Formats: sequence, structure tokens, C-alpha cells
Amino acid sequence: MNETKVLLEKIKEGIQEKKGKNIVIADLTDIEDTICNYFIICNGNSPSQVMAITDSIKEYVREKTGVKPFAIDGLKNAQWVAIDYSDIIAHIFLPEQRDFYNLEHLWADAKLTRIPDLD
Repeated sequence: MNETKVLLEKIKEGIQEKKGKNIVIADLTDIEDTICNYFIICNGNSPSQVMAITDSIKEYVREKTGVKPFAIDGLKNAQWVAIDYSDIIAHIFLPEQRDFYNLEHLWADAKLTRIPDLD
């Protein structure tokens, strides 16, 4: 398993650890001129859950792979947090923001993988 796949798996586990919902992995590798190869998108039900998921992803990934994010954006209001791992950007949304920005449709050419909720 290559580094990117391991990273995707650990980000997903970090999301699931804090009950993040509607996880979708968008594979952008076949699309030209993208900022990364994968998006992993999920939502939390409140700003505090968005923050908890963000922290969980950071800790999980660092513990399991030693990798730290290049940047984290959106922590101030915690409605949409983006965590940049270069090849992968994790997006943690509140449901309303996720519906509004609709990244899955914005990148309609991406191969989407839906991860079933754990509970």
C-alpha cells in the first residue's frame, strides 16, 4: 500500500473515531490541474464536533504515519475546516456548508467512494 493510500485510510479512521458522517473520498488523479490527488469529505453536526474531528484526524495521522498537515484552514468558525496533507485535502463541514459548497458535484469528474457510516 503506498503512502497516499495509508494516509487516506488514517484520515478516514480519524473521522470515524469522532463519528464524522457521510464520508466521501474523491479521487482526482485522472483530472488535470487539480490542487491535490484526493479530497476526503465528511461532516460533523456542530462546530465542536467539526473541531473534534479535525483534532482526531491530526492525531491519528501523526501517531500512525508521522505526517503532519501543511496547513489547516477554517478553525476560527469551524463550519468548514480544510486540512492540507499535500496529496490529500480533508474537508470537515457542518451539514449546511457541505450542501452549499457541494464539493462532490463541483468535481463531478472525480471517482467518488462513499464510506458507510459506522453506527
